[in-house]
Formats: sequence, structure tokens, C-alpha cells
Amino acid sequence: MARAGVVTPLRVVLLGTVAGGGFPRWNCGCTPCAAARDGTLPSRTQEAAAVTGNSRDWWLLNALPDIRAQLNATSALWPGPGPRPTPVRGVLLTDAEPEHMSGLTELRGAPDLKVYAAPPVLTALAPARAMVDRYAPWEWYDSLPAGGFVLSGGLVVTAHPVGAPAPAYLPRRAADECWVTAYRIEDLATGGVLVYAPRLAAGGGAELDELLAGADCAVLDGTYSATADAALAPRSGLRRIHTRLDDADPLLDPASAARAQAAEAGIEVLPDGAEFVL
Repeated sequence: MARAGVVTPLRVVLLGTVAGGGFPRWNCGCTPCAAARDGTLPSRTQEAAAVTGNSRDWWLLNALPDIRAQLNATSALWPGPGPRPTPVRGVLLTDAEPEHMSGLTELRGAPDLKVYAAPPVLTALAPARAMVDRYAPWEWYDSLPAGGFVLSGGLVVTAHPVGAPAPAYLPRRAADECWVTAYRIEDLATGGVLVYAPRLAAGGGAELDELLAGADCAVLDGTYSATADAALAPRSGLRRIHTRLDDADPLLDPASAARAQAAEAGIEVLPDGAEFVL
């Protein structure tokens, strides 16, 4: 916990690091998933992260079906003191995909949580919002106000559309609606800047320019690594981390040639639970 007068860095925990379904995926018998089942490769949970600027107020980036296990595996996010208080202040949703928002129901009953999402995502969440608010009212906010928004703990956040489609479970939607966003998170005390973009449309590299200007670290969609790497390559000093890896991605194997090549290029693939500071 931060002491008065002590500046704490922006802390980031990668709660999960693979795409929908986890690793191994329950209905997949591919070679990598089989290796995860027999313990040859480490299992991973679905992509999410947590951030804080003061080590007291934590904000979740997406809420996965795995959120209960992820919270219990991360001591900084444990409740207390007392039986109910939690350091989790709310959730920033990147989109309305089931794997990114279905974990909200696991958080029901925690009062006064704040949830940020783009307007069409908030609309798609209407049934879930009504349900969780019956347990304890939450506050629901547009993540795209001009100038961004401020989170408790001294973090300033701006959301940026990154050009991916609406979820498949919804009726056909207008192409120009903002269904997927990335977040740029800045620590006011230290100036550290994180870009969290776990979903990117193919060919969407140009949309990263404003996001990445002056950033210290980018956590990006590993399923579109070519797009991400093309955008990141010219930026020296930017820490590059891939997340939301597909279950067949050779980067999941620490001994693979792909992992060695990624490391040589300065791209990191971190395990679930990895923490770093900016």
C-alpha cells in the first residue's frame, strides 16, 4: 500500500493472456491444447489485465469468465480488511464480446463499481446491466468522452476506436459504430503510459499512431501480430507485449523457434499473473 507522500508507479498485472476459450480450450484437441492438458505447456486463462496508480484502487481491463480465478490468484486484488471491501473499483471494457464482459456477472453484489465502455457496447449490455444492478447498483459510463476520463488512483484514460466489427451474436449493425476500443492509460504522478489494445482489426495499424505516441509499453493483440508489429517497429524504447494469443499460436511454447524470434525482435510473451511497473 502506498504511504502518504510516496509516489507509486503505474502497476500492471496481466490476469490472462489468451483468446476466447482459454488454453487449453475445452473443445479443442489440437497439439498445443493437448500439451497444455498433460502439463507440457503451461495453461493460460483468457485475456484481461488490472492497473493501479496508487496500489489501492485497482481497475480491471475486461471481465472474463475466468475473472474469479484470476482475482483469487492475484493477492493485490484480494478483499479486505474485513469480509467484503475490495480494491477493485471498476472495469474498462474494450468491446462487447462474450469473453470480455460475461465476467461482470461474477462481480455482482459489489456496490458502486464503475464500468466504462463505448456507447454501442453499453447498449448491448442492457440485459446484463439490469441484472447486476438488482444486486447492487453500479455506475455505467461512456468511455469515449472528449478529453478522456480520470480514474481514482491518479490515472487518466483515453479510449480510441480500433476498427473491429460488432459481436456475432448481435443483429447486423452499422459499420461506423464504435464496437472495439483500445485504452491509453497515463499515470499523472509518474508520467508512465500504458496502451492496452487486446483486439485489433486486420490492417488497422494506422489507428495505433495517436495511441502509441509517447507510450512506454503496449500490450497488443497477438492474433494480429503482423499488424501490431508493423505499427510498433519504428518506435524505439517502446516495450512490446503480446496478449490474447490464439490456442494454436507457437508463441505459447517457450521452446519454440517462434518464441525465440519474437524475443530477438523485442516482443515479450508473458505468463498469466505477470506484473510490471511503468
